[in-house]
Amino acid sequence: MRYLIDTNIWIVYLKQASTEVRTRLEQTSASEIAVCSVVWAELLHGARKYENRDVREHKIELTLDPFVCLPFDLPAARHYAIIRDELESAGQPIGGNDLLIAAIALANNLTVVTNNSSEFGRVPGLSIEDWSTPTKSNP
Repeated sequence: MRYLIDTNIWIVYLKQASTEVRTRLEQTSASEIAVCSVVWAELLHGARKYENRDVREHKIELTLDPFVCLPFDLPAARHYAIIRDELESAGQPIGGNDLLIAAIALANNLTVVTNNSSEFGRVPGLSIEDWSTPTKSNP
């Protein structure tokens, strides 16, 4: 695995027929992509907020099922504690779920794919990419 895909990237993929995100996801081997339990939870919660819950949840499950789902485990908890302490000490905390996602990525040595670099970019040592921009600007 190389990448942990953030919720906002999956939302772009699920909602838009033709995007840079879709192209990058379809060009990247499923074995290189991971999802985490926090992202699953955010997406399933989002599906419940609108009509056609069952259809939306089914679409999420079909889309994410092929990928490894990483839990928030003890190694992630250790990263979480360090990240939270560092960011709070610097007066730059990030959202709770983003903190969990970042900790899971660091624990598994993965790059977070997100279009929320303003939050994730504050996490020391975290590698991030934004697949919603044209491919030529991504490493």
